[in-house]
Amino acid sequence: MTLARRAAVLGSPIAHSLSPVLHRAAYAALGLDDWAYERFEVDEAGLPRFVGELDDSWAGLSLTMPLKRAIIPLLDGISDTAASVEAVNTVVFREDGRRVGDNTDIPGMLAALRERGVEKVESAAVLGAGATASSALAALARICDGPVTAYVRSEARAEEMRGWGERLGVEVRTAAWDDAAEAFASPLVVATTPAGTTNALAGTVPDAVGTLFDVLYDPWPTALAAAWSDRGGKVVGGLDLLVHQAVLQVEQMTGVPRAPLAAMRAAGEQALAAR
Repeated sequence: MTLARRAAVLGSPIAHSLSPVLHRAAYAALGLDDWAYERFEVDEAGLPRFVGELDDSWAGLSLTMPLKRAIIPLLDGISDTAASVEAVNTVVFREDGRRVGDNTDIPGMLAALRERGVEKVESAAVLGAGATASSALAALARICDGPVTAYVRSEARAEEMRGWGERLGVEVRTAAWDDAAEAFASPLVVATTPAGTTNALAGTVPDAVGTLFDVLYDPWPTALAAAWSDRGGKVVGGLDLLVHQAVLQVEQMTGVPRAPLAAMRAAGEQALAAR
């Protein structure tokens, strides 16, 4: 049987990706029996050829590192949201043949925070300065009334974050990573660093804390998230972000008005528990 519609997540490495689990759960819940969602190991060098060989059966792509910027020259256009951080994690193939990029990480972050009751904060802190940190700044631009302090390891990273702040309309202050424990006085802390980076900070979490958004989902909980929960603080995790951004991807690729958030989250939790 020929599959009616196809989608996939691309990246390198990609074996760890939960995107197939989430998207397939959505298709099952929506009764889209003739849809398939796969994963492909694709690096920057191989991306043009992969995209160039896709046929009309393809509905869309999810992009992870290191492809979120590499995909942009291969597209017919990108959304304002994607342009704001120069990163595309979603490509939708339109009926007219156009291939359009978007960034669902930013609205996904906002939706994950809103789900935990966080809609406005007076200030915030960001741990790290990579691609996810710029997306975090873009999200904070919409909900943070005051400054955002970024804790980074080098002056080059500090300058980069200040530059993103100027571009996104956020007052970004920078501080040394050695002082990262000071971030925990902020009402909202967004941890965007790789696994293990914040483990040493877990013992410095104060008794009174606000909300922690830790973008990791495997392993979970991180040492920092566990310590935060022990202090009674709100914790938003990487799976929350992953599910909310995937919901938006499913809606864009399939055209359904509302993707099945609960079914997708349950599938993600089950897959992580089995690892």
